[in-house]
Amino acid sequence: MSVLDRLGQRFLFAFDPEAAHGLSIAALKCGLPIGGRPVRDDRLKVSVCDIDFPNPLGMAAGYDKNAEVPDALLGLGFGFAEVGTITPLPQAGNPKPRIFRLTSDEAVINRLGFNNGGHAAAEQRLAARKGRAGIVGVNVGANKDSTDRVGDYERGVARFAPHASYLTVNISSPNTPGLRNMQAREQLGELLSRVMAVRAAAAAQPPIFLKIAPDLVEAELEDIAAEVTEKAIDGVIVSNTT
Repeated sequence: MSVLDRLGQRFLFAFDPEAAHGLSIAALKCGLPIGGRPVRDDRLKVSVCDIDFPNPLGMAAGYDKNAEVPDALLGLGFGFAEVGTITPLPQAGNPKPRIFRLTSDEAVINRLGFNNGGHAAAEQRLAARKGRAGIVGVNVGANKDSTDRVGDYERGVARFAPHASYLTVNISSPNTPGLRNMQAREQLGELLSRVMAVRAAAAAQPPIFLKIAPDLVEAELEDIAAEVTEKAIDGVIVSNTT
């Protein structure tokens, strides 16, 4: 770690983790850090589902929850930026504190719970970047108090298909009660059938990936693999946190 990195870490560690996260988003919105253009190397290129990634290292969902800085992240050299998780309605997430630093382990525990500003705000930002280069995925989820979680995913696919390089159906979060139950075969089959039908009816049809949890036994993984294959899902993102 360079001297500049150490100074930056000390500055951010002076704030609670969620405030530091917010500061980093604010800095990117202001055009910081200022640096040269990222170096590209053809040896790092990778193609997945007909998407040509300039490199395989991307920013996962959970950092830019509201699609505020995808282009700034791409400008730092990431091969892609995945925004979200975005739910139909804005929600505050779980009570604070909900991010905890494990300094000695160089790790963080996150119990955020899909805090985000909802579909409308994110869609407006993503629509504004139409025509810009760069791979931006959109991660969609269900509201905590929704009475129709499958419908929430349908709405996410329909709304963001025109704006996404790919879509992620996120049923992997441990911080939304009952969400991981959607990984059970019967529920998963219904979910995947319905979101794929929505995509088929859309003018734009980006790849759809399913994001799963790490805490699955062999039989559960086999069920998921069977449903993903049967419903012709484009890929699987493995995995969320435990």
